[in-house]
Amino acid sequence: MSTVEGAGEREEGEYGRAAKRLKTEERERDEAEEREEGEEELEEGEDSDSGSLPGNGEAAADNRARWSASQYGAARRLMCVCVLQDNGEDSHRISPSPVVHVRGLCEAVVEADLVDALEKFGPICYVMMMPFKRQALVEFSAVESADRCVSCGANEPVYIAGQQAYFNYSTSKRITRPTNADNPNSGNKVLLLSIQNPLYPITTDVLYTVCNPMGSVLRIVIFKRNGIQAMVEFESVQCAQKAKAALNGADIYAGCCTLKIEYARPTRLNVIRNDNESWDYTKPYLVRRDRGKGRQRQAILGEHPSSYSDNGYGPPCPLLPLPGNSRYKLSSLDVPDMVSYPLPQSSSSYSGHAPSSVAMVSGLHPSKMNCTRIFNLFCLYGNIEKVKFMKSVPGTALVEMGDEYAVDRAITHLNSIKVFGKRLNVCVSKQHAVIPSQVFELEDGSSSYKDFAMTRNNRFSSAGQASKNIIQPPSAVLHYYNVPPCISQDHLLRLCTEHDVPGFVKFKMFDAKPSSKTISGLLEFDSKTQAVEVLTVLNHYQIRIPNGSNPYTLKLCFSTSSHL
Repeated sequence: MSTVEGAGEREEGEYGRAAKRLKTEERERDEAEEREEGEEELEEGEDSDSGSLPGNGEAAADNRARWSASQYGAARRLMCVCVLQDNGEDSHRISPSPVVHVRGLCEAVVEADLVDALEKFGPICYVMMMPFKRQALVEFSAVESADRCVSCGANEPVYIAGQQAYFNYSTSKRITRPTNADNPNSGNKVLLLSIQNPLYPITTDVLYTVCNPMGSVLRIVIFKRNGIQAMVEFESVQCAQKAKAALNGADIYAGCCTLKIEYARPTRLNVIRNDNESWDYTKPYLVRRDRGKGRQRQAILGEHPSSYSDNGYGPPCPLLPLPGNSRYKLSSLDVPDMVSYPLPQSSSSYSGHAPSSVAMVSGLHPSKMNCTRIFNLFCLYGNIEKVKFMKSVPGTALVEMGDEYAVDRAITHLNSIKVFGKRLNVCVSKQHAVIPSQVFELEDGSSSYKDFAMTRNNRFSSAGQASKNIIQPPSAVLHYYNVPPCISQDHLLRLCTEHDVPGFVKFKMFDAKPSSKTISGLLEFDSKTQAVEVLTVLNHYQIRIPNGSNPYTLKLCFSTSSHL
């Protein structure tokens, strides 16, 4: 192994440990988010195989169950729920706090919007965005400022980014910062970016074009172990502050790839190679790949990728105003008024193969894997069109997905996972479509080819549906939903036993509305591998109940929680 390669592995290990620490801190902060959310709507449910998506109520329910009862108590302390009686008086009196819980925000709001609207009440120390909940926590420097904010919001409308917002005190006296700095106004020139719901690939090129208009970017490091996170080092603390205010809560692409930004612990990033996952812009000699015609210094990304053709990507996305540009009061010298958004790049463009919507999956168990079970696993990352096992290469199948971005997501999250004792290898296929030729019978008696184009269980059938999915790597906790209310924990355990898959060790059922026709909850297994196997076998299982006209389709997906 060369000295550079050895240094690279050590560097990757160093950032891996940093990423795990940062992930733990983010989960602690998220405990506050979830209970600030108030009453979320659970999925209304369906009494037939309607293929509902894990969005809105389901996604909220998944997030709500990420904490145990003890953690719920901790999160509860960060929240104030003011129940107003008919006479306008508070039935629960909580002492004023410098931290205010803001709700009712519009989807497009960013941190700069809150600062711009609320700084009239007093100096603001810190803002924590909750982009998927349309909520935020705002910490003022003095409790008197928070009191003015809450009082004003109770007496007259207060608008943030053109929409009326609502305010309550939080029982927390201070928002926990990742840096744990004693000085609430302290910052760092290194930002931690968490990319939520990453439907499209996130590379150093993408993050550079997003962040550089805010201030000169020096280095970027991306982590993909537990979801997608990145650390971005700016030239100065002031540049990092501008970027955090203008981009925190914004979508890189419409409805997905949402940025949640905090200050990171490290004060400097050390990059030893320039590629898709790390880049040092002060050391161009670290380049290890052909960068074509050079970097295009464009800005934060627009609607969604244009249609792809054999000749490459279509025309660039339309020009959009830079989020927070007018409200954050950046000078005309800082950024242009309008910026062009580049298209996302699939990892396949750097793999030596042309982008393809077909994935090749090898390492499949010969008797326990079939077309349906491949669909059950891969449908979490994109629509599945066709699945075909290769007769000439045992244990290998071709999976045609909705687009090359779905293939990229499947590779990112499923490559190298173990299923039924065998490790999967997922890569981009040279084929651009799956042709139903040489159909034969698999060991379990099912067909080697199956067309899923018309199934209602695909979860990315429209842009709106796709944006409601939470792209999550495999975990030991499964979220189940669309289950009839008569199904109990024992029923689900029997289902696991009947299908020869591991049983769960912990069970949690969400509280459902009286009008809900289905229930949902979480199942924790001893290992991630066990959870993957259960999802592969039982996802979309048809549950029939006595006197029921239509079966219920059991829906499973990986939870954002690592344990119950």
